[in-house]
This record gives sequence, structure tokens and C-alpha cells, in this order.
Amino acid sequence: MTIERLADGPRFCRALTHNGTLYLSGMTADDLSGDTTAQTRDILAKIDGFLAKAGTDKTKVLSAVIWLRDIADFEKMNAAWDAWIDKSAMPVRATVEARLAGDDYRVEIMVTAAV
Repeated sequence: MTIERLADGPRFCRALTHNGTLYLSGMTADDLSGDTTAQTRDILAKIDGFLAKAGTDKTKVLSAVIWLRDIADFEKMNAAWDAWIDKSAMPVRATVEARLAGDDYRVEIMVTAAV
């Protein structure tokens, strides 16, 4: 049983693979000045990078959990999500409102994907 850590951090691993599955930690935007749509785009670009690093892509995303600071931003997040996701390979997904790590964080996304 091999676990490959792709992005260790000081507190937790950002991405790892195990048994043909990629696990990503919750991802937040690097640029917090944008609205929910902009932050979602930023996060999805980061997710694309980790998927590529693991040798997979968004068509292999199995599940996504999305946390929004304000559920009223649901459609703003979905605008970016709908432009990004492959409609022929939809994952299971949950979206909830949650208090995030800081006031400028609008969205956080965690995905699991097949490798």
C-alpha cells in the first residue's frame, strides 16, 4: 500500500494519491480580492494543476465538497463551476454555507479524483 504525498505543507498535505485515487485538501483562492466567481475560478485552476501533477484530469473527479461563506453566492460559484466542469463526467457534489478561515475567503473546494 503506497501513499504518495504530492504537496506536503507545514500542517497538512495538500494532495496525495493512494490506491488509484487522488485526494485534495480544501483549496482556497490565492487572490482573495475577487468575488466568489473569481475565487472559484482561481481554485479550479489550482485543482487543474494538482490533477495534472497526479496524471489525471477533471473528467476523473469523483466527488466535490464546496463551502461558501454566504449561500447567497451559490449562483456566482456555479457560474465558474459550470464553465469548468466536463458535463459528460459530472462528479457527486455537496455545497454548504460555512464559516471559513477568514473574512476574505468566499469559497473553499475539496475534490477526490480517480488517477
